[in-house]
Amino acid sequence: MKLVVVSAGLSVPSSTRLLADRLTAAALGHVDAEPEVIELRELATEIAQHLVTGFPPARLAAALDAVAAADGLIAVTPVFAASYSGLFKSFFDLIDKDALTGKPVLIGATGGTARHSLVTEHALRPLFTYLRAIVVPTAVYAASEDWGDEGLAQRITRASTELARFMAPAAPNLDTTPAIAPRSLTGAITSVDQTDGLPVVPFEQRLAALRVQ
Repeated sequence: MKLVVVSAGLSVPSSTRLLADRLTAAALGHVDAEPEVIELRELATEIAQHLVTGFPPARLAAALDAVAAADGLIAVTPVFAASYSGLFKSFFDLIDKDALTGKPVLIGATGGTARHSLVTEHALRPLFTYLRAIVVPTAVYAASEDWGDEGLAQRITRASTELARFMAPAAPNLDTTPAIAPRSLTGAITSVDQTDGLPVVPFEQRLAALRVQ
């Protein structure tokens, strides 16, 4: 599997890249994947050229192809003016509209104050939802005072575990024993819930059973 990491940090060293690296390391502890990091600061000129000409230079084309071919994506941006950076948005503006459909994405952001902690929810999550990606439930925001804090480490662990679960192939259902329907329901059971093994009965059959009673 392939895990692609997009970091929009502008400085060197970068707290955005540091968060991206920590999220990547945590995810790789739960899923066997090959990581590839894309530093957007190194592609800034190519991104601007593509926006103007409509043709991506070779390095940018390779980065766009890598994102499209990934089994999972980690996307981290610094906060500018209470939202994602222009460089971050410009890169994802160039992604094919169907490239992220159904792809699991872990979102993260860094900022100087905890007041911007909801940027992941009001800016990043809607962006990737619009692109029809599967955004994992836990987003990770790191303010300056969060580094070294246990709470940040816990959020990183939880978010990376969620990403790994979405990336990992579903385990085969080894239980071939037919499920027994509840007595109050009629009709065939068409599937068994993989989480708890309970029978799943189509709504139409449940409704018909209630009408008979």
